[in-house]
Amino acid sequence: MRWTRGSIAAVALAGATLLATASCDALFNIGEPDIVGGPDGAADRTTPQSDASRRDSTAEGGSGSGSTTASGTGSGTGTGPSSGSGTGTGTGTDGGGDSGATCLPGTQRCAGDGIETCEAAGLGGHWSAAWACATGTCTGAGCTGSTTSGTSCTNTGAGLNNCGSSMESCCTSLEIVGGTYNRTYTNTGTGPTATADPATVSGFRLDKYLVTVGRFRQFVNAWNGGAGYFPLAATGKHAHLNSGQGLVESGSPGTYEPGWDTTNNPDIAPSFSNLNCVSQYATWTMAAGSQERLPITCVNWWEAYAFCIWDGGFLPSESEWEYAAAGGSEELEYPWGSAVPGMGNMFAIYGCEYPSATGMCTTVGNIAPVGTAVMGAGVWGQLDLAGEVWEWTLDLNSTYVSPCVDCSDQTTGTMRTLRGGLFSSGVNHLVPPFRNSNSAGNRNGGYGFRCARTP
Repeated sequence: MRWTRGSIAAVALAGATLLATASCDALFNIGEPDIVGGPDGAADRTTPQSDASRRDSTAEGGSGSGSTTASGTGSGTGTGPSSGSGTGTGTGTDGGGDSGATCLPGTQRCAGDGIETCEAAGLGGHWSAAWACATGTCTGAGCTGSTTSGTSCTNTGAGLNNCGSSMESCCTSLEIVGGTYNRTYTNTGTGPTATADPATVSGFRLDKYLVTVGRFRQFVNAWNGGAGYFPLAATGKHAHLNSGQGLVESGSPGTYEPGWDTTNNPDIAPSFSNLNCVSQYATWTMAAGSQERLPITCVNWWEAYAFCIWDGGFLPSESEWEYAAAGGSEELEYPWGSAVPGMGNMFAIYGCEYPSATGMCTTVGNIAPVGTAVMGAGVWGQLDLAGEVWEWTLDLNSTYVSPCVDCSDQTTGTMRTLRGGLFSSGVNHLVPPFRNSNSAGNRNGGYGFRCARTP
């Protein structure tokens, strides 16, 4: 079945009937009503925490918010992404830090080839020990350069070392210099207005590309049907922050991010049937083939988190992801600036315009190889921060807490946040402040992710 702009579907959700507009502008998205499951109306698959083998065929609810004001929320159905070398993780050095000097929490400074971070006020507002930059270079107030050290790219092959126009490592990860920005703002091309909810983000690396099918295949092999890899308890933290405790937990003051909970091991279940959640748009194939450079879809939140830990990183917090997409304090209209996205797939894969600008999404062929929209690079070089697939982030979807200094909320709310829009989104979902969310166990043909790493 083809879905075009203007198609209508009635969706039953939690005993209430919502009218959802099934369109290429709002496929799988929240904030504007969407169709349930994929474009063919199939329900998403959800792996409940209590039973990884059981998939719920009932449509799951989602939530989202607009990007214009702090209170701009919406609701709908929540169903239906160089060069250089370095180590995968940084290591703290002994003797660094100026324990006698106070500083503004969240600020950073170079110390040789490492970076010092002013730790949160709860730890005294003092400089931390220096964290060695993974790239070996620190300039000004941040690590600079790139690495290609993800575990998933240890081997060579399609979707591993042939991403983007330069056919580079698909594990290329680019340094982002930290700073402060507003999580809520409006920008129509003349600069940010209606700003609110400031957040300070310390420097980190964010992968240039969405995780590909080829990279995820390496993880599935390591998982080995449940007989192999699972994350160790408390791994996956932002170990370079707050003396190794990680992000500040905004939903529970005085605590820090917990890292991986091994009781969630059963929720890692990347079987063929699970990764084929909406067959029309699932990018996974039983054996390596022509889709290895496409972004992996149909992964749940736990699998995204576990992959990033295995790959030597962690899931980016919601604040980190938006900081990268917004260009930090520039608070851009789109990740690339204010140029109109257009219909040529140059800036973003959206609106069912890939590959032939028909405005109709019908198959997995409407999803492009990662890095196809080469003019859509963000300030620090990441691609596909708008469109292609929604990206899982670390946080639960909750009301912003301000101020936020290297913060994350993993205790308030029930839905995990998704950012960036997807291949069928309208332009309103491509703006950095737009928030989407769904349950951690949700599997969707429009959901993918990318990893972040220590600076």
